[in-house]
Amino acid sequence: MESLEQDSAFLIQLENIHFSYGERPVLKGLSFCYAEGERVGLVGPNGSGKTTLFHIIMGLLKPPEGQITILGKTRRKEPDFVEVRKKIGFVFQDPDDQLFSPTVAEDVAFGPLNLGMPREKVLETVHDTLKLIGLCGFENRVTHKLSGGEKRLVSLATVLAMKPKILILDEPTAGLDEKTTERLVLILQNLCTSYIIASHDRGFLERVADKLYQLRDGKLVNLQS
Repeated sequence: MESLEQDSAFLIQLENIHFSYGERPVLKGLSFCYAEGERVGLVGPNGSGKTTLFHIIMGLLKPPEGQITILGKTRRKEPDFVEVRKKIGFVFQDPDDQLFSPTVAEDVAFGPLNLGMPREKVLETVHDTLKLIGLCGFENRVTHKLSGGEKRLVSLATVLAMKPKILILDEPTAGLDEKTTERLVLILQNLCTSYIIASHDRGFLERVADKLYQLRDGKLVNLQS
């Protein structure tokens, strides 16, 4: 396969990525370029490799073959991904994997505090982020007692509070009722952040994404070309 030329215009470049679970290949020579400002939707059924692809971008899985270039640097080993995780906000498919603090405010504050943000600024960020997603007044709510939809919105808030350069969301509408899905659509449509969203719901992606790809037979296919 011809090598992709590294281009500083791209925040993420994946070239010829292969990944298997045991004897089952999931990604088969996948290549992908992502530029700042893009809003990308990634559609595919369960098991097609959407979550695997995101875990590779975040350095949570290491492909045996292929090249990963993120924010202009080739990423190979665990230390290479420390910067990636500070600049790319990843919202997990299951919010219970993301939320672990006693209250909503503590969960949303955790990331900014870890980034060294001053405490006063953190409090302001928590307030502004909860306002952005329509959860003002939730600061002292007990996280594990929230509804599934509320947890999903709070997990999004924990990532937005870190002001990521890119936002990655894995199946954000899973388990949501129609009202909360509509709320999420409005939040995403009004965000200034670049993002990549994986979902099995093509209709949802068509409302929030400018580019649409399908994971098919281990590779990305542009659905709008």
